Amino acid sequence: MDDLLKKIAEIKEMIISAINASKDENDIRAVKENLLSKKSEFSALGRYFRELSVEERIEFGQALNVAKEDIANRLSEKEKALLEALAEKKLKKERLDVTLPGYRYEDGGINPLLEVQDEILSIFVSMGYEVYEGPDIESDYYNFERMNIPFDHPAREMQDSFYLDKTTLMRSHTSPAQARMMDMKKGEPFRVVCPGKCFRRDDDDAMHSHQFMQIEGLVIDRGISLADLKGTLELFLKKLFGEKREIRLRGSYFPFTEPSVEVDISCAECGGKGCSICKNTGFIEVLGAGMVHPNVLKMGGYDPNVYSGFAFGVGLDRIAMLKYGISDIRDLYTNDHRFVKQFKKGRF
Repeated sequence: MDDLLKKIAEIKEMIISAINASKDENDIRAVKENLLSKKSEFSALGRYFRELSVEERIEFGQALNVAKEDIANRLSEKEKALLEALAEKKLKKERLDVTLPGYRYEDGGINPLLEVQDEILSIFVSMGYEVYEGPDIESDYYNFERMNIPFDHPAREMQDSFYLDKTTLMRSHTSPAQARMMDMKKGEPFRVVCPGKCFRRDDDDAMHSHQFMQIEGLVIDRGISLADLKGTLELFLKKLFGEKREIRLRGSYFPFTEPSVEVDISCAECGGKGCSICKNTGFIEVLGAGMVHPNVLKMGGYDPNVYSGFAFGVGLDRIAMLKYGISDIRDLYTNDHRFVKQFKKGRF
């Protein structure tokens, strides 16, 4: 009996020594597989029960249970210690150095196109105008026919661009929104400005882009004259560019207005005296306008003998370039942070 008790103690010490010598989870796994499995020498001690008397079995069982409990406790302590050591090692490896400077996130700026659009819309809203944005994808009917540009009209040549099918295209100007507004008003007087993107086949260079932005305005009422148009545009342009600026109207042609005019503003660089920027004319062209053509009024449900109106179209890209001294139209669309961050007012 003494030999069996000694054998239990020797095996227990061997197992505990192996546990104490374990350096990682692989060593612990080896101890469990080699020294504590069902086929291990420790598990085999149970076969001696059948060779012992009743009194010896009690003593042998108690010694074996104590050994099992000591091994289990030491195994649990070792596994806990190894996990804590592993966590400490991982923590040291992944810790954050709070003494390092953090990342600095800089605000950008509003695109000058949107800055100018907001400013222009604010001016016209203060004058009692509604704002209406039509769809970017338009029908040929609204984009051309309602603007007095039938299928065989030569004015289509410069605007027949991005068709999605035979009767649908990316709108080439914001004028279709005005025609839609006429349909919604159903013969009632109104004032509206229509901002949005436009698309035309064009060269992509410093002054041209296949995509650009416009704001067009339309006023329809009884007794509207060219004098109303000139007064409105003069007030608008002076609010936008400054009270010292002068405007002039030059005769022109647009299919949807009659008479039609080009509107120029005095050059800010030379004060109207003439320089390289204004090509020595003293003025810079900024928009086109005119009195609404009778055919356009009729198609919109208005009697041209009773109602008249004026319309104008402003290229936001051109206005932004003039207002902020931008020399390349492509800067407005590249989303370059170095460029955009210069415009930190407005919505920011």
